[in-house]
Amino acid sequence: MTDDRLSGISTVKTQRAGHLGRIILDRPSHLNAVDLSMAEGISRVLDAWRDDSEVQVVLFQSSSPRAFCAGGDLKALHALIAQQGTDVAFQAMSGVYAVMRKIAAYPKPTVSFLDGIAMGGGIGLGGHTTYRVVTENSVIAMPETGIGLTPDAGGSWILSRAPGFSGLRLAVTGNRMNGIGAVMTGFADRMVPAEALPDIAALLEKRGVHEVFALIAPVPPVNVQELDVCYDAPDLATAVRNLAEHGGEKGQKDLITLSQACPFSVQLSWEAWHRARNLTSLEAAFEQEEALVSHLVRRKDFIEGVRSRLIDRDGAPQWTPGTLAAVDMAEVHACFEG
Repeated sequence: MTDDRLSGISTVKTQRAGHLGRIILDRPSHLNAVDLSMAEGISRVLDAWRDDSEVQVVLFQSSSPRAFCAGGDLKALHALIAQQGTDVAFQAMSGVYAVMRKIAAYPKPTVSFLDGIAMGGGIGLGGHTTYRVVTENSVIAMPETGIGLTPDAGGSWILSRAPGFSGLRLAVTGNRMNGIGAVMTGFADRMVPAEALPDIAALLEKRGVHEVFALIAPVPPVNVQELDVCYDAPDLATAVRNLAEHGGEKGQKDLITLSQACPFSVQLSWEAWHRARNLTSLEAAFEQEEALVSHLVRRKDFIEGVRSRLIDRDGAPQWTPGTLAAVDMAEVHACFEG
């Protein structure tokens, strides 16, 4: 039986069985888009279970197979900016990031079932657990450049540690991955059939988490670095030329995606990925991301991106500036200076 008494909010249910505590995201009409109230509900549960000796493992899952969490509640942020301004909106975003950092640093083993859609903020909630499980239904991405932001929620840390330049490609394009791709790039640890998830949860109620995951065979390796020859470039402009000249069909698809994304965000994300490779911890990555988001949420592009992609859905955002060539690199660099 699930209930929301511990979280204090209807969108976050909990369940206890054996030594397993389940945190169940239950906002299916919004694909479990995370807002501040949901994040605070999760935080209350984590605080309650931190010193509860009967809870030895915490599992994050969704009440719906369609999505684990599709990201942050961007429509709500759009409305919050209109009503109360960007400072209040950024404070709400920081509050959501706080629970993601808490999950990442949690002292007990944690597991996430990234079944269905897991993007952006969904990676923040489920991408930093001890074990991350994907299925044949998983759709994983950090699609922030399409709405005027940059990979956040700790996603830049995972992207910067992906093999070769595969993470850079994902950071600037926001391309989607299936379960296999997610494992290969470090967004997940195991892939299982969706129908096996209840059995894994049942085992976690009685057996040790490391013992359970030792029973799951790793995914055979696949190449996720096919366009490294293009993205291994001194700057974004060169990478774009490489894609046009040497990228083949996949390169052409990337060029189309890049042409539709926010130019400033793409250029910023290129720079952020390279800088993140020199960071030494996930916490440092969160700090860099928050500094960048604090700038981006105040630019016109974020409001325009959310309007075009999620509200009016006209697919015709008017970016400022409108091309990669017109991006002011001094403004990009200033975002990293606080």
